[in-house]
Amino acid sequence: MDVQQIAAATDRALLAGRLRLAVTRLNRRLRAQADSGLSPSAQSALATIAHHGSLSLGELAAHEGVRPPSITTTVGGLESLGLVVRGQDAADRRVSRVAVTARGRLRLQRDRSRKTAYLASRLATLGDDELATLERAAGILERLLEDGR
Repeated sequence: MDVQQIAAATDRALLAGRLRLAVTRLNRRLRAQADSGLSPSAQSALATIAHHGSLSLGELAAHEGVRPPSITTTVGGLESLGLVVRGQDAADRRVSRVAVTARGRLRLQRDRSRKTAYLASRLATLGDDELATLERAAGILERLLEDGR
């Protein structure tokens, strides 16, 4: 590796660190704006169920990358708030499935609206050139996330 390659790799690593920190902080601020009263894991589980539809607890645990006992606790909390409902799988009555309730969908929509409003208010402080840069950056970030890795 020559000096230019090393410098380029270093620059990419520094940029990756800056982006990671900015995205993490932005995510934290957006979660605070939602003021949902749910933990980040409960918010994520609720959004996953809403996105994918009725899921078994095992499927939900796999989507969330957690162990089944953890998801059982999370779903129990969501269920006690009336945000999800459990039912039996039609094909296998031993399997419990979970679906979002109307109240859960309303909660998700409200939280998303608050987050979007907050971010829109922050964007309103930027100039046209900065907005154009963020527009391009958003497309690049979306491309980075396309393959799901």
